Amino acid sequence: MSCVDNFVDQIIAADNDYQELDRIYLYNRICALVGDDNHQTNDDLKTALIETALKNHKIDDSQTAKEILNDQLMDFVTPLPSKVNQEFWNLYQVSPETATNYFYQLSQTNDYIKTKAIAKNISYDVKTNYGALEITINLSKPEKDPKAIAAAGQQVQNGYPKCQLCMENEGYLGRLGYPARSNHRIIRFTLGGQTWGFQYSPYAYFSEHAIFLNQVHQPMIINQHTFNNLLEIIRIFPQYFVGSNADLPIVGGSMLSHDHYQGGRHVFPMMKAPIEREIEIPVAGVQAGIVKWPLSTIRLTSQDPEELVKAATLIHENWMNYSDETVDVRAYTNETRHHTVTPIAYRKDDAYVLDIVLRDNQTSVQYPDGIFHPHQDVQHIKKENIGLIEVMGRAILPARLKTELKEVERYLLKQPNQMAEYHKTWADQLQAKYDFTDDNVADIVAQEAGLVFGRVLEDAGVFKWNDQGQKAFDKFVGSLS
Repeated sequence: MSCVDNFVDQIIAADNDYQELDRIYLYNRICALVGDDNHQTNDDLKTALIETALKNHKIDDSQTAKEILNDQLMDFVTPLPSKVNQEFWNLYQVSPETATNYFYQLSQTNDYIKTKAIAKNISYDVKTNYGALEITINLSKPEKDPKAIAAAGQQVQNGYPKCQLCMENEGYLGRLGYPARSNHRIIRFTLGGQTWGFQYSPYAYFSEHAIFLNQVHQPMIINQHTFNNLLEIIRIFPQYFVGSNADLPIVGGSMLSHDHYQGGRHVFPMMKAPIEREIEIPVAGVQAGIVKWPLSTIRLTSQDPEELVKAATLIHENWMNYSDETVDVRAYTNETRHHTVTPIAYRKDDAYVLDIVLRDNQTSVQYPDGIFHPHQDVQHIKKENIGLIEVMGRAILPARLKTELKEVERYLLKQPNQMAEYHKTWADQLQAKYDFTDDNVADIVAQEAGLVFGRVLEDAGVFKWNDQGQKAFDKFVGSLS
């Protein structure tokens, strides 16, 4: 039996919109994509179909063409958006978890979530003074095809979809330099009087990594409405956390142009961190405390979401205009705003929890990349923005480290190596600290790279964990009353 026949069997068995009577139609539709002849065999059916398309010159041998065809094929085993939404909300009547289980499984089965690629990521924990941090080296996203980059540069950009978070991506074919989305589905729901979407991240950084996105393509903004939205999402999906990246460059995420939040089923290190000391917030029914965490975080807890929103808004509005020159905290330079927050919401028993992380995106001559950003001496490990996921204690380290840290290991063992020069100071510090052997070098380098990430988070904290920093934090808390 050919790969096309096998795939038709799979489509009909999926019990979506196709029945046995549709067999000939489906066979011809698949052949239109991969060709009528040279049907290949491979243990992986999708690989066989793509190899068939290459043999028949239906696609060129490029990463972009293969991804587009893959998602076109997977669209056949994916129900229409209307059916996915109907099934999701029918299952929601059973429980929110039943609904999300269905959608998460579908998003994996149809290869929208790239489970094989995600499995390549390196991950481990490292113990620090703030508890165990989660370290990952992100190897899942494919390297960009140089030919595709060059070809995309010659294309006229039509601005559709406006960005990769727009709902117009649902079913989009894809193009050079822009991902295929034929098998993409979005759950619609109402949030704050607007239509929002809920989807999973194709290259997830944690379990059930979800994205909640505004139907309207508008810039991210943190305000009272944001806090309301976050708490409403965890009312709708109580098994998930949800948070927002900050809405300023340097301290924000990579997609500031489209209003969205991230969430999922994961308990991050920050969520496990204890309250170091309780504080008074002039809002009834809200418990508040400073979290023992490298980034300056105030935890708000209440059974009343409306009161939590009041407390969060009070902190946010005060922070937006708060300055303390003794610790380099400045709300504005001239007309440029520097202060915002990274808010994270989740449930704990019957209570709602809202962690408010204070952010400041100033730069200086000494720290041109950001005063509260990874400083130059740790950028050999991490120099990118510290966004929502890393704020909570899960490092997303660059893929370059997989090979670079191997070269550091060879250097430490005094073997021939091609270690990058920017690792040398760190490597020499490790050399003076440890006696390295073939058996221990990999574990030590991995752990020490994780400890550097702990320093990265400390750099991003506006009120440091020393006497001066904590007195300044208490001074800010005093301004809230």
